[in-house]
Amino acid sequence: MIKVCVIGMGNVGHCAARTVLLEKDMELVGIIMRTPRALDAEGLSGVEVVQKIGDLSVKPDVAILCTPTRAVESVAKECLKQGISTVDCFDIHGDIVALRRTLDQAAKATGAVAVTASGWDPGSDSIVRTLMQAAAPKGITYTNFGPGMSMGHSVAAKSKPAVKDALSMTIPLGTGVHRRMVYIEVEDGCTYEEAAAQIKADDYFSHDETHVIAVDHIEDLKDVGHGVHMVRKGVSGETHNQIFSFDMKINNPALTAQMMVASARAATRQQPGCYTLIELPVIDFLCGEREPLIGKLV
Repeated sequence: MIKVCVIGMGNVGHCAARTVLLEKDMELVGIIMRTPRALDAEGLSGVEVVQKIGDLSVKPDVAILCTPTRAVESVAKECLKQGISTVDCFDIHGDIVALRRTLDQAAKATGAVAVTASGWDPGSDSIVRTLMQAAAPKGITYTNFGPGMSMGHSVAAKSKPAVKDALSMTIPLGTGVHRRMVYIEVEDGCTYEEAAAQIKADDYFSHDETHVIAVDHIEDLKDVGHGVHMVRKGVSGETHNQIFSFDMKINNPALTAQMMVASARAATRQQPGCYTLIELPVIDFLCGEREPLIGKLV
């Protein structure tokens, strides 16, 4: 059994913990929270809840990091230092290569494994993009997200001093271009103008058309559904006009959590170091022996 802990109990953390309980080859040995509390009412009765990973009575093989993206590096390093492998859903695309390099060094120092950017995008969508490019090496792939709630963007908006709560919706405009609709509750004592300026200056939003709208209650707007439509038009060998399309509509935290749990399994099958999902054998995400899986899926 793979011993797993979950760090952070937001939307993704809740889904990850409950998903681990359903996996035949995993055991949920603990949950790490900033303020520990009993989780019986959330279907996690009997699971040890502590403030620090070192306080767990059973050392986990893998820690699933359900933390804000900007906290991933420090939390992962702390786990890796203790020889505990990590899985994260870091989602700032432009910083993934640098983070992979840093975590690779930290993981190898203690013989652990880190799997980074392991949600659905980056994550499972990255695998699809890679397959599309293998099938048509010359060409262009467009990734169109939404319409739906972006958890990373919502967390980034909510972190601003002038923002009490936030919901960021991603609206696809086509050819990989997106509009960000950011709904906010303004913090007491602050102004809408302060909140909007803080959000638009953040790297999460500064590259896209961003609209900030003040509302009375964010909870009245929340819907964690999301989706993606990817299209590649390219060339296979000497044959032009090869067109591939991939589409899905999803519950955002549920799919993010499921991919992280699958990545936790894959982490136990790798040599020390840090990996993105496109570097891992896809069969390693699945529970079961290789030959039966090959016979069923090939």
